[in-house]
Amino acid sequence: MAICDWPEGERPREKLLNLGAHALSDAELLAIFLRTGVTGKSAVDLARDLLTTFGGLRPLLESSADEFCAAHGLGPAKYVQLQAVLEMGQRHLAATLERESALESPAAVRTYLSSRLRHEPREVFACLFLDNRHRVIKFESLFFGTIDAASVYPREVVRRALEHNAAAVILAHNHPSGVAEPSRADKQITDRLVQALGLVDIRVLDHMVVGDAEVVSFAERGLI
Repeated sequence: MAICDWPEGERPREKLLNLGAHALSDAELLAIFLRTGVTGKSAVDLARDLLTTFGGLRPLLESSADEFCAAHGLGPAKYVQLQAVLEMGQRHLAATLERESALESPAAVRTYLSSRLRHEPREVFACLFLDNRHRVIKFESLFFGTIDAASVYPREVVRRALEHNAAAVILAHNHPSGVAEPSRADKQITDRLVQALGLVDIRVLDHMVVGDAEVVSFAERGLI
């Protein structure tokens, strides 16, 4: 049965308009993105099949272009559309941080850093450069490592902070293992960066470690 023949309260688009996006299942949200199904299957049926194939919504959203386009009912046009949607989401989060103090929006900072770093297959070290009101000037991924570690150079972090005229920074990196618990090496490089940036009067407000299901804050742990 085509979705247009469903009761109005069960159609994904009408349901979203009446109840809000939060009321929809993953399959229903994906069906709205897909717009149409394939022969013998509605958009919702196709969405359910895709979620089963990929193992959930997140693996589908983070799949490579080849993996995504190889799935039945998808293709390059849908992949481009998806990437545009994901980028708009990240820019929306960034715009929120640009208007508000990062210290007053810890949840927004966590969400933004997670969206930027959680899916990375290798370790990435990044910085949020902040102005004197602790609003975001720029997010930059600075160092890229193997699946185990990244080499971080304090001199380069200081150079980039000065170029952005930053008054403070929030350090961040991901753990591809999915476990966000800070390592001894994480603590050592944080101490080195605090000292190096302190020489040019730039404060390190926090260092956040992004895992699969959580983001650990050095400041909240009393480690900085």
